[in-house]
Amino acid sequence: MHKITVAFIALALIAVTACNDESRQGGGGTANKEKDLLPRDLSITKANAYSDLFLDSMTVEGFITEQKLNDTVSTGMRNFYNTRNYQYAWFASDGLTEQALAFRNLYDYTKDSGTTHKKLDRKLENLMAQDSLRVNDDDADIRKTELLLTWRYVNYVWDNYNGRKERMAALVHLVPAKKYPVMELAKAELKHDDVPNENYKALKQELAAYVVIEEKGGWPVIPTLKKKLKKGSIDTAIVFIKKRLQVTGQLPAADTSTVFNDELLNAIKTVQSSYGFTADGAISLALIKELNVPAEKRIAQLLVNLERMRWMPAEPSGNLIWVNIPAFKLYVQDGSQQLFDMDIVVGKEGHSTVMFSGKLNQVVFSPYWNLPENIVRNEVLPAMEKNNNYLAENDMEITGEEEDGLPVIRQLPGDKNQLGKIKFLFPNRFNIYFHDTPFKELFNRDKRAFSHGCIRLREPVKLAEYLLINQPQWTHEKIDSAMNSGKEKYVRVKDPVPVLIYYYTAWADDHKQLQFREDIYGHDARMAKKLFMQPATGETLANR
Repeated sequence: MHKITVAFIALALIAVTACNDESRQGGGGTANKEKDLLPRDLSITKANAYSDLFLDSMTVEGFITEQKLNDTVSTGMRNFYNTRNYQYAWFASDGLTEQALAFRNLYDYTKDSGTTHKKLDRKLENLMAQDSLRVNDDDADIRKTELLLTWRYVNYVWDNYNGRKERMAALVHLVPAKKYPVMELAKAELKHDDVPNENYKALKQELAAYVVIEEKGGWPVIPTLKKKLKKGSIDTAIVFIKKRLQVTGQLPAADTSTVFNDELLNAIKTVQSSYGFTADGAISLALIKELNVPAEKRIAQLLVNLERMRWMPAEPSGNLIWVNIPAFKLYVQDGSQQLFDMDIVVGKEGHSTVMFSGKLNQVVFSPYWNLPENIVRNEVLPAMEKNNNYLAENDMEITGEEEDGLPVIRQLPGDKNQLGKIKFLFPNRFNIYFHDTPFKELFNRDKRAFSHGCIRLREPVKLAEYLLINQPQWTHEKIDSAMNSGKEKYVRVKDPVPVLIYYYTAWADDHKQLQFREDIYGHDARMAKKLFMQPATGETLANR
């Protein structure tokens, strides 16, 4: 993963000489206000803006005066808002934008811009922790948070981009400002230079192929199946399936028979893998549903995920653990080399595992599970009312009482423990961590969103051995003993490993195979409503 840049060529230049600390009032260099100031883009309106919230220009000027920002930082902020007609960048009426979450993730991961503002970090974490957030233009606290984030972003751009053109492009174009029709945005994306990020470049090649497919009329709709089709089946729907796979180059064009033959079997197994299904070679209703998604909607999905990939951090020089939530996968890397991956279970709807970064610094063997208050209140107390022996039957105990009288409950180490026999900590505001699970059968399912927000691992011992490899006293035998001791033991990782959690529903894998996954939390749908103009029918691509 290479340092992010943007796929747009700047139309003007700016000398953004930002200070290296948000508490500083000065900074190197000065700006020629008239020369460097970009015009306000009045073509952006509430009807076509990415965000549905707008600032008053005098609010920005008041912030600049209040914070006593130097000329170059002030010019950077003015240009940032001029080119988006003073719409919010980091908030919309439905809360924080994905760009705010991505920038928070990226900034927290790099920590190299020198900009520090603990109060802003805490504010963001509190906002991210809210299940639902509604924002309006009159919220003074949100306005200030928006402007503080933009100040941080100007500083970040200066510290992390080399050259005036790159800085200008990042400042003006990295955060979307305007909606476009899907195909117009796709064609514009293909005209610009690639972001020097291998994940982005690989997905952009797929975008080019899908644009050609859409321009030629897309692909045929496959009729609804009456039953699963397997090798040897004869059905008229097979003709449509073959034509569909021929359009995307997954099956040779010569085959037009109604017979489910070996050639189709091999193609179906590949296609199943590309949609996250078990590659058993059977054509199911669920697979047909994926194949029938219109080409234009797939292009929209590619564009949404390309937007996310622009915010990927620089390629790490050392070890990295990263998670792709919709793929239900955890990957362990050493620089650009992938060492191994494993299946995971993520949070179910309503307990969505969030996107963030942290550093894994502790392994806990034979852990207690300290039940969160919401689980105690909503699940355990009702069960206790029905069954007086519920706690004893589940190896749980009450250890205290909250101020509101709610009991503090924990589950003892052992076979019944919901965390299994090992957990991995990377401290964060959301109390999310990796852990083992006694429910191994969940990993046999294609879609694995079941937990309360933490991430369950299929092979926790493998991860523990990897993390403790530089601590030779922790042999395989000692790890096994600690996991089964029944006594909680914390072990600090000698070399903490960065953890990145992302949300990609489309990407090209290491074999250049295009992958699609379900939008399990609805993040794609929400971004699509912000990125794309509605089709002429009035139907949005997000719900099509």
